[in-house]
Amino acid sequence: MKKLILSAAILLCGLTAFAQTNLQLFYDFGRKQITTTLEGFYTDKGGNTFFFVDYDYFLQKSEERKFPAGTYFEIARCLNFWQNSAIAPLSFQVEYNGGVYNKYGINHAFLTGIDWFLHSKDFNNTLNFKLLYKYIVGVNQKVPMQFTAVWGCQDLFGAKGLRFSGFVDVWNEENKCIVLSEPQLWYNCGTEHFNIGGEVELSYNFGGMTGFHCLPCLGIKWVF
Repeated sequence: MKKLILSAAILLCGLTAFAQTNLQLFYDFGRKQITTTLEGFYTDKGGNTFFFVDYDYFLQKSEERKFPAGTYFEIARCLNFWQNSAIAPLSFQVEYNGGVYNKYGINHAFLTGIDWFLHSKDFNNTLNFKLLYKYIVGVNQKVPMQFTAVWGCQDLFGAKGLRFSGFVDVWNEENKCIVLSEPQLWYNCGTEHFNIGGEVELSYNFGGMTGFHCLPCLGIKWVF
């Protein structure tokens, strides 16, 4: 199941409020399906909120599906009431995720932990490190923890409108180490709303698959 994270790059330390909602449309060459993602990121004086909702649509004619093949929902809140202090980069995070894919459940997961935010002076380059306790309902977890890194690079190589972003997650499930990363590359097409690009899903033991897999996706994004 896809997981997309908007980098918590934009003024996490809260000097100015920021809000963005976007809709992404991907074609997954590996799974041969289409995915839509509605994503939002909002800051305020107490921290920031991030969410996304994925819908997957199979394209095989034999399926004759008249409804989405799967959906996945994730919402996270970073709490930071000390934005003007020496520990401003540190936030406390709570998160929920879960869903359904091809009639199989993606168990409820509850996460809590800390987030550390690094950025360049102009905020064009950002990096978040997260260390989270992860409880997955009904799943055997030898180490109930998740490590996450989220990055964003705006105007990559000096090319205005070119953005490189993504994340990597590492966690334990059913006594297996699972790794998921989705680097994205977007180019803004001369308007603040429309972007073209895509992502590559790099995974290890993820989504019922064993070993390493590389699944490229081509996409467009509209920022509201």
